[in-house]
Amino acid sequence: MEKNKNLWQLFKSTLYLSAFTFGGGYVILSLMKDTFVDRLNWISKDEMLDMTAIAQSAPGPVAVNAAVVIGYKTFGLMGMLLAILGTIIPPLVIISLISIAYQAFITNKFIGLFLKGMQAGVGALIIKVVIDMAKDLLKDRKPVVVIIMLTSFILGFFLKVNVTYIILGLIVIGGIYTIFGGSHAN
Repeated sequence: MEKNKNLWQLFKSTLYLSAFTFGGGYVILSLMKDTFVDRLNWISKDEMLDMTAIAQSAPGPVAVNAAVVIGYKTFGLMGMLLAILGTIIPPLVIISLISIAYQAFITNKFIGLFLKGMQAGVGALIIKVVIDMAKDLLKDRKPVVVIIMLTSFILGFFLKVNVTYIILGLIVIGGIYTIFGGSHAN
């Protein structure tokens, strides 16, 4: 009975997060952390960081990838399916409704202003995600992690290096670090 209650809570949580989160997967990750780590205590901060990395690196929408990982980690295959369903229903319904009245939406100046205002909020939430993740990484005080984080930021933000090259470089660095025992030398 408790598992069914928790499965329902997982579905409701992902449905709610997906329905009321604007700005994409990076915004929902912060709210998933608040829900599944801080409020429900179903996963740890470290597990959430790992799941965030998996969700970001897997192909497809980040929100759905995060739902897959969190659902599977917490309640197995059924949890994964319910988390996916909860995550995809709101955008599917909203996009379907908007497509019906698309012309009215794109020409309405109030909707345009509303969406512009939402962009500021989305930007703030993305900054919050970055700050929260950086704090958790900096708590470990592993110099290599801090150097990688700062170098990636400088390459992407200031030097405008394509993110694909940064990710490929990080894959190589992570492989070398793992092969040569870097994970044991912490």
